[in-house]
Amino acid sequence: MAQACRLGLLLALLLPMAGASLPSTVVRLNKAMLSYVSKMGRAPLQRALQVTVPHFLDRSGEVLQPTRVQILNVQVLRLQLKFVDDFGVRLFAAANFTIKVFRVPEPLELVLPVVLLADARVDQGSIGTPVVSVSSCFSLFNNAIVLDGGHSVAPALLVRVQKHIRAVLRNKMCLSVSNLVQGLNVHLGTLIGLKPVGPESQIRYFMVSKPVITKDYIALDINAVLFLLGKPIVLPVNATRFTLPEPVGTTGAMATVGLSQDLFDSALLLLQKAGSLNMDITGQLNSDDNLLTTSVLGRIIPEVARQFPEPMPVVLKVRLGGTPVATLRTNNATLRLQPLVEVLASASNSAFRSLFSLDVAVNLSLQLSVDKVKLQGTTSVLGEVKLTVASSNVGFIDTDQIQALVGNVFEKPLLDHLNALLGMGVALPNVVNLRYVSPEVFVHKGYVVISSGLFYQN
Repeated sequence: MAQACRLGLLLALLLPMAGASLPSTVVRLNKAMLSYVSKMGRAPLQRALQVTVPHFLDRSGEVLQPTRVQILNVQVLRLQLKFVDDFGVRLFAAANFTIKVFRVPEPLELVLPVVLLADARVDQGSIGTPVVSVSSCFSLFNNAIVLDGGHSVAPALLVRVQKHIRAVLRNKMCLSVSNLVQGLNVHLGTLIGLKPVGPESQIRYFMVSKPVITKDYIALDINAVLFLLGKPIVLPVNATRFTLPEPVGTTGAMATVGLSQDLFDSALLLLQKAGSLNMDITGQLNSDDNLLTTSVLGRIIPEVARQFPEPMPVVLKVRLGGTPVATLRTNNATLRLQPLVEVLASASNSAFRSLFSLDVAVNLSLQLSVDKVKLQGTTSVLGEVKLTVASSNVGFIDTDQIQALVGNVFEKPLLDHLNALLGMGVALPNVVNLRYVSPEVFVHKGYVVISSGLFYQN
């Protein structure tokens, strides 16, 4: 069994999911995200531009003299990124290179101002991840500024030194940018990693089409596949394509994430198939306020009193045969559960005897929140818990009386169980070391929107 589960997960990573090509999630990365990346990217870019410069061959004397050249410091004064329609991202960087030339008799220090321009295409990779590639890159150089103590250098020598440095930097700077992008692609590849939902369940995200890029954002159509014991949870084929309207969410947010009704339906189907929503409710026989005893039931059901003259513990076995239904309306999310509750009593030989069973219908308000990278939920009961008798081994049951009794002992354990379950959360689309900050959740008809900042931690 374990080997089959591992094989199923491996195939899911390598092959497109059949019948799962429609996006259930849309991730929109906005201009504010580019501003954040520009701010966070200055230090990595400075380190990447700290390249090695080969020796300069000084031809000014009778003997060809190799002279060591070293970049002492790189200061990126400005890094700007902007979206390019239907293409990707354009990079503009302005930097000062402080360079030391170890000439004889005294070294020469100079500052070389450089402007770096690069265009990067953003596309869909073969395994369903975003892929960035540098399509063009070039640099512009201003004249070097000679620092104090180097004014005696011959102009012709300064020209040759600058020409040497520029030739090296023109090639190596663009190579450094390409290497940074390759590192970024490795990081973006973690989008498709399996993330745990429960002990035996996972979720995996992957892109289903090329990104949509405008001057204001880049939008990724992403599908989420949930797995139970290595097998995907597949919804009926009538799933519809999800598109995220615009504008939507909070203005100025770095990321806008749209979650479709289908994603909620898949998550609830997973919980139902895993048996996570099933529970047993028991009471302590020696507790003064325990209502789950045969003596309490015997007051409203005579046959129970006849069969159990001595108080015995009662158990409510809650089993969910049907999938819970989530309904998303504007500013309102609800859940409807319809479990079967079997009421059993402990017999004298420690075996449990079925007394009767109830069809239960409970409507719940669902409040959604985000913690780091997980969507979480809490519930509260809306209205009354409705009960009808499904079967009975103890004769006639007065529904009104049993409603008051079972409703009291059923509601709190149910909420505790659900809130603990939903509090574990489901991972949202993310990459390693990136989390959502100051998120806001908006419920619309048929979908949910999360507007959030982003925080990257090395």
